[in-house]
Amino acid sequence: MTAQQNEGEGNQTAARQYNEAQKRFAESGKVDPAAKDAAKAVDGPEGAELRKAEEAGKRHAHGEDPAVSKR
Repeated sequence: MTAQQNEGEGNQTAARQYNEAQKRFAESGKVDPAAKDAAKAVDGPEGAELRKAEEAGKRHAHGEDPAVSKR
């Protein structure tokens, strides 16, 4: 096991790994099936619990990233 180096503010290694994993997923062809599964979950018996979790997350949010509205 190697010691993890401190990368300063933010973890560039983790960010790169996350971005690469997201790109692989987007290119995998699994996005549409995952979206359909998510829609079924929201509309199904667990939907109330998912909406409750979403609202809890929104209460902790500091607002929308301004870069999102620029797209």
